[in-house]
Amino acid sequence: MTARILVVDDIRTNIKVLEAKLTSEYYEVISASNGPEALEAAVIQKPDLILLDVMMPGMDGFEVCRRLKANPDTAHVPVIMVTALGDPEDRVQGLSAGADDFLTKPVDDTAMFARVRSLLRVKLMLDELRMRERTSASLGVISPPVPSLHEDYAAAQILLVEDNPRDQVRLQRMIEGQFRTEMTADGMDALNRARQTEYDSVVVSLSLQNPDGLRLCSQFRTTEETRNVPILLLVGPDDQKQLVKGLEIGVTDYVVRPIDRNEFIARLRAQVRRKRYQDRLRLHYQQSMEMAVTDPLTGLYNRRYMASHLATLLAQSASQHGTSVAIIDLDHFKQVNDTHGHPAGDDVLREVGNRIVRNIRGIDMACRYGGEEFVVLMPDTNLEASEVVANRLLNAIGGKPMQTRSAGEMTVTCSIGCTASLETDTADTLLKRADDALYEAKHGGRNRIVYRPS
Repeated sequence: MTARILVVDDIRTNIKVLEAKLTSEYYEVISASNGPEALEAAVIQKPDLILLDVMMPGMDGFEVCRRLKANPDTAHVPVIMVTALGDPEDRVQGLSAGADDFLTKPVDDTAMFARVRSLLRVKLMLDELRMRERTSASLGVISPPVPSLHEDYAAAQILLVEDNPRDQVRLQRMIEGQFRTEMTADGMDALNRARQTEYDSVVVSLSLQNPDGLRLCSQFRTTEETRNVPILLLVGPDDQKQLVKGLEIGVTDYVVRPIDRNEFIARLRAQVRRKRYQDRLRLHYQQSMEMAVTDPLTGLYNRRYMASHLATLLAQSASQHGTSVAIIDLDHFKQVNDTHGHPAGDDVLREVGNRIVRNIRGIDMACRYGGEEFVVLMPDTNLEASEVVANRLLNAIGGKPMQTRSAGEMTVTCSIGCTASLETDTADTLLKRADDALYEAKHGGRNRIVYRPS
């Protein structure tokens, strides 16, 4: 996996050393020698990851990281802070500023590349979601979310997987009151729980026996329901090889024993922030897709989606019955708006949409065609069979008064034009024939159905 990495250090020799190591692994390297340069390069050069020195004159690495995470253009870029400081308080300060990981000088090459690859995998997934978000935003559908350093951590659900009773007690005491926690000593129980509950993070002890910690992490990553949950691995000071393996199979972060409480909480909070940002991206994308294909007033599919779906039905139809189409137009609807106002008219349109949905078959699709017009697509349905659906719709819409919030009850009838497809039909020709039938129904007295033979 190639990527562009920004190296930030005020000592040129350090930059050169890291640049040589990274380019040998086919990464593209750009550099900055101070905080302001780093902030500018992060926006202009758009790196995939930043290796950021802590101790720099003027603006230190902590402040640079805070500013990177506060900028929507760079907030999603993973930051690994490189420091000679070994105090847990410094790691906590960096994690609180938004850093994704720490490397201590002198930097171990194996550890560095394992962390780089792990964070790049996460960014690759988030970039895919962000690209979809940008597409939605460009269509004016929905604004994309921005990562935040401020979350309601007390509501976050954490699953602790530890089979040592004494360590179980220690872990629960460490994060008591910080998160909502569950504890299990069995890996398979943890996996089953995570399949049913969406945890913000799962903490796994590397020393776990049933199954072993790394195997459980692997199972989390290969199971559909759990592959995206963040995993925090608890490792010993001599577990470097196993830690590297864990990062390669998808472990998100780690804490070295003996565990510093503040660092443990800070790392869990970082995982919660990333998980919730990832969840918001997915949710917004789903919402944007729904908004792109549905009518906001009635909740029915919109005209654009209906036309595309109809074209697909006609292209894929292998049935001799073909596809029938009914276009529904409300009679004298302009009078509803003119007499009772647009809020009453909107209530009517919503209720008509509801009545249509309740009175079509499971295979049928309803859409709002525009204004007071609706369309129902009936796959695998000839003209004779479509009469049953069309008559049911005519009676459902006009046979019972509709309740509006601003104008009370009113009765609204409709006219329907119905036709069935020929082998040579396109979506346009089929809709045109149904529209001609609707025109005939409107001019033939309204509150009626006209069937236009194929």
